Amino acid sequence: MPDVLHQFVINATPEVVWKYFATGEGLAKWWTESSKGAAAVGEVWQLYFMPGYDWRARVTRCEPNAAIEFTILEAMEDWIGTRVGVELRGSEGKTVVDFYHRGWPDNSDHFRISSFCWATYLRLLKRHIEHGEFTPYGQRDDA
Repeated sequence: MPDVLHQFVINATPEVVWKYFATGEGLAKWWTESSKGAAAVGEVWQLYFMPGYDWRARVTRCEPNAAIEFTILEAMEDWIGTRVGVELRGSEGKTVVDFYHRGWPDNSDHFRISSFCWATYLRLLKRHIEHGEFTPYGQRDDA
């Protein structure tokens, strides 16, 4: 099974970066249109993108300020059962972000498109945290 893996540095502490992965408000700054859920193992989150893309995911790993993982429950068929997560390591006011989207069924066109989209969205996250830039949801694919 292929995996999407990205590593990059954000010039902020893990505590700051954490909230962008573990809160609905944070996820809406760079990934979803809106999100709702609690950062606790077993919690089911709503990940809303647009009509027809109102997904659900369960938190399967949660270490505050260090790691969170969502297992996708309701989404596009090849996303179901995949795991989206992040591990954060901080040093001297910076955070190394190890992002993953694991468990894809195959190396399909959708897998490759999603890998590109993740890189784009993670760049938007970095720009938001470091420079205060915000790209509205409907414009993110063109940013």
